[in-house]
Amino acid sequence: MSTKTLKATPLTVAAPVNLINRVKPALANGLEKYGERLLKEAALAFYDGINDNEIDKALIQAAAQNIKDDIAYDRLAARLQLLAVYREVLGTDDFESAATMMRVRFADYLEGGIKGGLLSEKMRRYDWTRLAAALKPENDQLFTYTGISTLMRRYALRGENQQAIEVPQYIWMRVAMGLAWNEAEPNEVAISFYKKMSALEYIPGGSTNINAGAVKSRLSNCFLMGMEDNVDHIGKTVSDVLKLSKATGGIGLSVTKLRASGSPISTNNTFSSGPIPFLHIIDSAIRAISRAGKKMGALCFYMENWHLDFQEYMDLKQNAGDDYRRTRTADTAVYLSDEFMKRVEADGWWYLFDPKETPDLIDLYGSQFSKRYQEYADMAEAGKMRIFKKMKAREQFRQMIVSLQAASHPWITWKDTINVRALNNNTGTINGSNLCTEITLPVDEKNIAVCNIMSINLARHLSVGGGLDWDKLKDSVTLGIRQLDNLVDINEPPVAEAMNFDSHNRAIGLGVMGLAEIFERRGFAYDSPEAYNLADEVMEFVSYHAISASADLAVERGEYDNFAGSGWSKGYVPYDTLDVLEKERGERVLVDRSFKLDWESLRARVRQGMRNATLLAIAPTANIGLVAGTSTGIDPRFAQIFSRNTLGGKYLELNFNLVKELEKLGIWEEVKDDILASYGNLESIEKIPAELKAMYKDSFSVKPEGFVEVAARAQKWVDQAISRNMYLETRDTDEIMGIYIRAWQQGLKTTYYLHMKPRHNAEQSTLKVNKSNVLGKKGFGAAMTATAPVSSSAEASAPAEPTYSACPVDPQERAQCDSCQ
Repeated sequence: MSTKTLKATPLTVAAPVNLINRVKPALANGLEKYGERLLKEAALAFYDGINDNEIDKALIQAAAQNIKDDIAYDRLAARLQLLAVYREVLGTDDFESAATMMRVRFADYLEGGIKGGLLSEKMRRYDWTRLAAALKPENDQLFTYTGISTLMRRYALRGENQQAIEVPQYIWMRVAMGLAWNEAEPNEVAISFYKKMSALEYIPGGSTNINAGAVKSRLSNCFLMGMEDNVDHIGKTVSDVLKLSKATGGIGLSVTKLRASGSPISTNNTFSSGPIPFLHIIDSAIRAISRAGKKMGALCFYMENWHLDFQEYMDLKQNAGDDYRRTRTADTAVYLSDEFMKRVEADGWWYLFDPKETPDLIDLYGSQFSKRYQEYADMAEAGKMRIFKKMKAREQFRQMIVSLQAASHPWITWKDTINVRALNNNTGTINGSNLCTEITLPVDEKNIAVCNIMSINLARHLSVGGGLDWDKLKDSVTLGIRQLDNLVDINEPPVAEAMNFDSHNRAIGLGVMGLAEIFERRGFAYDSPEAYNLADEVMEFVSYHAISASADLAVERGEYDNFAGSGWSKGYVPYDTLDVLEKERGERVLVDRSFKLDWESLRARVRQGMRNATLLAIAPTANIGLVAGTSTGIDPRFAQIFSRNTLGGKYLELNFNLVKELEKLGIWEEVKDDILASYGNLESIEKIPAELKAMYKDSFSVKPEGFVEVAARAQKWVDQAISRNMYLETRDTDEIMGIYIRAWQQGLKTTYYLHMKPRHNAEQSTLKVNKSNVLGKKGFGAAMTATAPVSSSAEASAPAEPTYSACPVDPQERAQCDSCQ
């Protein structure tokens, strides 16, 4: 690029920096041809007195707004973002000098962080020179634009002036150091952890990324609590919720024990106001403590559906009604028994009771729950219960589904499947899940359950030929389990009950992300038998080696305190609990039972000891999935092009795998506007081959049984649960009821959000559309369209922050479980 090129742009004010030198490093490696357009569009946002940071933003946004036209702009935007980070943190303007300065300034970064109160003195246990030499600046090139932006906005440490003090490789090394200082060889282990994270092969949960290496190691993402039926514990619960939220934890709170409205209070002969007002207090606490910018505290209530006030509980998320009996911030979930599901199938009666009169129901499950529940029902019919309600089970289930359609709540979860299949249920009944429905742990007054999570990026474990690199995946699983186990010893939960649980149970949750991407790259439709079998094979392998790694750690470090009496101590692995569930349920669990690995020899090792009470949980990974540049959790792609809002900003999601396929066919340029105009759905675009349409469906086009089958195959091997989003095109309530009944029959433990396909889409605003052809309109409408087409040219407007107004918006953006990411 020449100075002459720059002068040809519509720049009317003197730039405070040499723009050519500023952008030149980003325009290498085949990106040179994009320089002229980049400068031309960025210059539209310049003004007198513009500073360096704003120039960087204009350049980045100019690149980002063109990603939908050419995916090379994503690489360009990412490189421009990296250069801006290097200038801010390292004071350098190019990649080569940045690589040098990263190593040169690493010790200064650590020293400054320790003296500034951001980093722990324990970071001094390392050989900083050795770690600096191990840094891999070249791995910064692995980030997409969304990935680098999300990482820096959410996880980078900042000084008092809010200026970043970390580059991406410092973040990964800080996390690695913060999780290895208890090792006999901390330098060696930290480097091994670092290499995995730096290569985006696995990424810890958000709380770990924020707080690892810090003075206070608040590293847990997930907490589970139970609220007891007395005012002292209710007050303590509010206090604990505030403390856990401040520590960036997401909370699941069981509230079934709270007595019903109108229930007698013996101490003063008055009557209870019921659970709803107390849930509103918790909701207000969550809203008060939420902190934007990095992570927000959040909470989900869990209630069993035999509670007398369950109808009022279902109304908590409705827009209409008394605001003091609504929860505007907290989420809600229902905890269903097998007894209820059988009564739904049989169209039987369902009874609702005051927990004050039926205190033992909450801790019973399986056949014991069914027997005791029927005894209470018989007592109710005999007039021996103070109060009860009676309704058809199918009608109550229909009300849940209607509420789920309208308000995305309550989430549907299954108590008996969770408890009967739990391998750690020797320490008590599991009364609910967490904020994202993937963690299942028991709690009581002395224990707030804690789970520490991480997700493996499956897409980074594909070989050049497209197959999975099983040796690499085994290494990631084994090392990931060790990293999570270290986290337990280093972790400092903010309340004593959480510390107690963490130290005695050592619960961890290793998950996966990128499943949909490996389906695509293997050429499988998400809802195909090939995809189901691959999901089964991958999760069996992950489960096997996670269990193996924990058994090895038990030999090296000792078993967890509550191992005796657990399912593990009997030699059970998650697969074995399917038989236990069938026996308790009295009917088949409809999931494929095939397996490929030598589980018998592993059972013998498990029986000797396990280091961790739990090992596996698949989180939604909405934010770390963005960092990794892959599909989230086990979900399909929402669409082939869409916009996503996060706390870190608004980003365009474009499926690069699809673009590459269409480029191979030579039709990308022809169909890209059609893809945008059809909201990322390929079905109506004739030029795209049928096999690609099947492989690259949007989420609403995936068959409902595909969502259930993929989750069922994975759940077969997972000892905790799976955050299973559902995207449905149908609005038929009976059909949706059938889908959720099928999910229960196939052994799913939990589901997460239900997203319904919108009936209407917003009108496109960034495309030239001939509506007389598209809509069949004639007359004045057609004439106006023909004479005044909407323009998307660069000259029309300056590159303000991209709005992607023509892109569909993932509904999950309004409902993200921010604390599990």
